[in-house]
Amino acid sequence: MSAVTAPLAVLGGGSIGVAFATQFALSGREVRIYDPVLERRAVVEAEVRVRLEDLYANDLLKEPVQIVLDRVLVASEIAEAVDACVLAQECAPERLEIKRELFASAAAANPQMILASSSSALTPSSMAGDESWADRLIVAHPGNPPYLIPVIELVPGLRTGDGVIDAAAEVFKSVGLRPIRLAREIEGFVFNRLQGAVLREAYCLLRDGIASVEDIDTVMKDGLGRRWAFMGPFETADLNVRGGLAAHAARMGPAYESMGAGRGQHDPWTPELVSEAHQQRREQLPLKDWEERVRWRDLELMRRKRLLG
Repeated sequence: MSAVTAPLAVLGGGSIGVAFATQFALSGREVRIYDPVLERRAVVEAEVRVRLEDLYANDLLKEPVQIVLDRVLVASEIAEAVDACVLAQECAPERLEIKRELFASAAAANPQMILASSSSALTPSSMAGDESWADRLIVAHPGNPPYLIPVIELVPGLRTGDGVIDAAAEVFKSVGLRPIRLAREIEGFVFNRLQGAVLREAYCLLRDGIASVEDIDTVMKDGLGRRWAFMGPFETADLNVRGGLAAHAARMGPAYESMGAGRGQHDPWTPELVSEAHQQRREQLPLKDWEERVRWRDLELMRRKRLLG
């Protein structure tokens, strides 16, 4: 059975495990979900059904609810859950001893399977240690819930084997997710480091009496969020100044450096760093196409204004 047709396992039946089971089943894959707590196993199917019914009510389900739900098996034993699976997505609480126990049992039952953790903070190396299965362990950190937020971060550990990230990316693409690959492990990965930077500044602005919680949230959802819903910070800056990132950094770099220094964070945009960012953007968007892309941005914002007001 190939990596894009083999069943998938979910280890942990909490909210993120249920969300992964929902996404896997939506993609047409058979999914087995296991939780060591009997009471949690008893409610998993009903919780998947609620999510499917909500998707159906919002015209986001192409099949009848029951057909999708029939692809979800709640397993009473971990060996049953991982049998013939190409990947197991661990969704247990953020406690090393629980995760290691699940991984050890899953690895013993299926010695070829990729072991992927949903951890938001624990690195692959901290979970794997010196275990024999460390070479097939990665973090696959999702947006929550993954059936609505498709990005998933793939993070290798110090002992992750060659080709494991590539194989995992193939699996996740096959179920409708959009993997990004980190070059190495780092606390918080990309998702939470970006989110954390915004939250830290939001708390500082509140602490310093600059703006209220409501006003800060309004700037995000009705300001930055309107653009960030369809493009990231590099593209946003690239399209804000004619000449792209290099011109933006020349104009705004000193101001951002000053703001960072005021918070005790001295991370200037060096000429080398700006050059690297600008070059990567030009590979995505040659300057000759800049005007057309700016118009695309404006049309996207118009669509959202029509929808959101």
